Amino acid sequence: MSKLIVIGSGIVGLACAWAAQKEGWTITLVDRDFAGDRTSHGNAGGIGTSECLPLTLSGLGWKPLKWLADPLGPLSIRWQYVPRLLPWALQLQKVGKSQNYLRIATALNNLNQRALADFKEMMVDIGAADEVHEAGALLVYETEEAFQADQVSINLKRSLGVRLREVRKAELLELEPNLAPVFERALMIEDWCHVNDPKAIVDRLRATIESRGAKLVEATALRLDVSQKFPSVALENGSIITGDKVVVAAGVWATKLAASIGDRLLIESERGYNTTLPASAKLLNREVIFAEAMFVATPLTLGLRIGGAAEFAGIDAAPNFQRSDALLKLSRKYLPSADSTDQKQWMGHRPSTPDSLPIIGVSSKSDTVIYACGHGHLGLTQSATTAKLVSSILVNRLPEVDITPYAANRF
Repeated sequence: MSKLIVIGSGIVGLACAWAAQKEGWTITLVDRDFAGDRTSHGNAGGIGTSECLPLTLSGLGWKPLKWLADPLGPLSIRWQYVPRLLPWALQLQKVGKSQNYLRIATALNNLNQRALADFKEMMVDIGAADEVHEAGALLVYETEEAFQADQVSINLKRSLGVRLREVRKAELLELEPNLAPVFERALMIEDWCHVNDPKAIVDRLRATIESRGAKLVEATALRLDVSQKFPSVALENGSIITGDKVVVAAGVWATKLAASIGDRLLIESERGYNTTLPASAKLLNREVIFAEAMFVATPLTLGLRIGGAAEFAGIDAAPNFQRSDALLKLSRKYLPSADSTDQKQWMGHRPSTPDSLPIIGVSSKSDTVIYACGHGHLGLTQSATTAKLVSSILVNRLPEVDITPYAANRF
C-alpha cells in the first residue's frame, strides 16, 4: 500500500487525507498542534459557491486609499510589512486586466460549481450531513447606488451560472426579521450554504481519518527533501518521515516548505478578524453579507459570528483586536438586538494568493510533492473539490477539472 504524508491538518489537508484514504493510500498526517486554533476553526462557516470573482483593486478609484487611511477599516497594511508584501502586490496588479480577470473568474468558478456536491459527499461519508444548512445567503445593500455599482459583478456571476434572486423589502424582513429595516436592495444567493461549526467539522474529519488508520504525528515540519528516490519531511524534533508522496496543505506556512526544494509560492497571510456572540446564535436564519460595510454575519450553533476585513502584517505580528471591536460596533447598526454577552474574538491567517486562485498540483521540482494550499477565503468551500483533484493526481487519473490554472509555478 502506498504511503502518503500530508502536512497540515486544516480542512484542506484533512480533506486530502480523506480522499487519498478512499483511494487506498496509507496516511501519515503531520501538524504542529492538532488541537490548536487554526483558520479552519474560526472562519465564517460559509460554503461560498458564488465567490468566483478574484480580488482586485482595479476600478475602485480612491477607495483603497480611503480604506488604508482608516486604521480599523476593511483593508489594512502594517507599513513595516510593505517591503515583504511587494512581490505579492505586484502580481495583484495584473489581476484587474480584462483578459486575466475573466480567465481567473472562470477558473474559480470551475472549482466552486462542484464544491457543494463534493463537500456534501464528504460530510455524508463522515456522518456529518446534518452540519450543513442549505438556506442560501443574503447579500444586502443599503443604497440603490451601491446595488447599481455592483451590476457588472452580478451579471458576470450570473453568466457563470451563479443563481442570484432579487429579494424585495417585505420578503427580506420575513426572511430575517432581526435585520434593521435599512436595506434598499437584496439578493438571495441560492446555492450558498453554512455549517453549524467549522471546528466541529475539522474535529469530526480528523477523527474519521484516524479511525480509518491514519497516523497522526504532532510536530513542526521544517523542510522537504526530494533528492532521494522517496521524498522525506524533516521535523523539528529531529526525526525524518519518508513516504511515496507528500501533500503540502500547510496554508501560509507552505511557502517555507516549498522554498526548501526551490519552489516559490506567492501566498500571504490575509489576516481576518471576527467576534462570535454565543447569546445571539439564533438571531439570523442564514449567512448575511453586508455589501457596503464589507462584513458578514453567520448563525453558527456556538453563536452569531461577525467577521471580515483584511489585514496584511505577516504571520508573526500580534493580533490587533481593535479590528474585531470595530466590526462589532459597525454591525450594531444592522443587528440592533445582537447580544454581545460572553463574546469571543478571533484572528486567523487566510492563505491568499495574489490572483485568488488556490495552488493545486505537483511541484515543478519533483512529482513526488503535491501542493494544496492558498485557498484564501474559500478553504472550507473548496476543500473537498481540492481533495478530489489531489487524489486524481495521486492515482494518475485525469482530474475532472483542468488544474493548469492552479499550477504552483504560475507566478
